[in-house]
Amino acid sequence: MRKLFAAVVAVAVLAAGATAQAQNSPAAQRVLDKARAASGGAAAWNMLRGLHEVGEEGGQPVERWADPLRFGLRQETQIDGGTKLIQGYNGAAEWRILSSGAATGSDRGPYLAKVRGEAFFSAYGYFFPSRFDLRSSHEGVRQHQGRSYEVLRVQPAGGAPRDMWFDARTGMLARMIEHDGQGAPETIEVSDYRRVGSVMIPFRVVASGGDLTAPRERVLKRVDFLPADRAIFSLPPPAPPKAEAPAPPVATRAPPPAEKPKRKWRRWLER
Repeated sequence: MRKLFAAVVAVAVLAAGATAQAQNSPAAQRVLDKARAASGGAAAWNMLRGLHEVGEEGGQPVERWADPLRFGLRQETQIDGGTKLIQGYNGAAEWRILSSGAATGSDRGPYLAKVRGEAFFSAYGYFFPSRFDLRSSHEGVRQHQGRSYEVLRVQPAGGAPRDMWFDARTGMLARMIEHDGQGAPETIEVSDYRRVGSVMIPFRVVASGGDLTAPRERVLKRVDFLPADRAIFSLPPPAPPKAEAPAPPVATRAPPPAEKPKRKWRRWLER
């Protein structure tokens, strides 16, 4: 646990402090610029300092925080019985607090790339190429259910790539297909765009495929853009050990008072 905590609280210097070196093809950047303009504009998106969502996922209450300035993600899912599953990522390691209260996670491995990608796409990191190191390419125009989509392959540094399908007419993102290299791809459909402040946010997300046995729907009820304390993206520190109570003092019997000299000896002493 202490090794995990040390990895989680480590400052992600490369992810947070280094200058991002995005490599977008001109065709991909054109599509991203169109999508950003259609959903609020560059000035509106650049003002955002946090993302906080409240809703339901799979019928269970869920609360989610993402950081559009640097990698950071936290999700709390209510489980039947009143317990919670808490998942997080701080740019260095992913971690989970299970409903049993046990903590787990890792700073390496294939699952880390999936979580890092989720943190990036949840924060709309593709709109901030100066903040996040990413690669994108234009994969062509494809048809789906009678509509045309411009498809980009976008991959954050160290994260799983996704094919992003933008409506060729409106410019809005409609679906993503994640390729984590671990099995069947996962499809993520986004819809029900609503204006929150100056930007447009999808309030319905449906994931299917991958390792899911059935589609999973997330429906938002409330969204705000308040910045979150960075501490929430890291595993809480372990509780300090309880101090042992001091041992109670050992009771001792007071010595008996000294006997007064007998009267006859007192007279002799007074002579």
